[in-house]
Amino acid sequence: MANQSSRLDHVFAALADPTRRAIVMRLCAGEASVGELADPFDMALPSFMKHIHVLETSGLVLSEKAGRVRTCRLSPDVLLGAEDWFQQQRAVWEARLDRFEAYVMKLKKEKERAGARRPSRTTKRKGSE
Repeated sequence: MANQSSRLDHVFAALADPTRRAIVMRLCAGEASVGELADPFDMALPSFMKHIHVLETSGLVLSEKAGRVRTCRLSPDVLLGAEDWFQQQRAVWEARLDRFEAYVMKLKKEKERAGARRPSRTTKRKGSE
C-alpha cells in the first residue's frame, strides 16, 4: 500500500506540470524521439530532458536510446493506479452527496409539515372586530 501511494505521488507530481502533461498527451498518439517531443517547446534541450527524467522516474514514460536518438513511449499501465484512485474518490464523494441530498430532502419535508400545522396569518383573532 505504501509503495502504491508513493508511486501515485510520483505520477501526480509528474502530471502537475503543463509541459509534462503535454508530453504525455503527445505520447498518447505514439512513440516519439526526444527531439520531436521538444520541438514545440521554447526551452533548451537540457531543461526539456529534466521533464523527460521526471516522467521516467514516475514510470509514465519509458525511453530507449539507439545510437544518438532517444525514443520515448507512454507506459499507460501506470495511469491505471491514478484512475483507480479517482474512481475511489468519486465513489466516496457520490456517497457523501447522496447522504447530503437525503438530509436536505428530510429538512425540506419537515419544514413543509411544520408550515402546514401553523395557523394562517390571515385568520382573524377573536375580539379584533
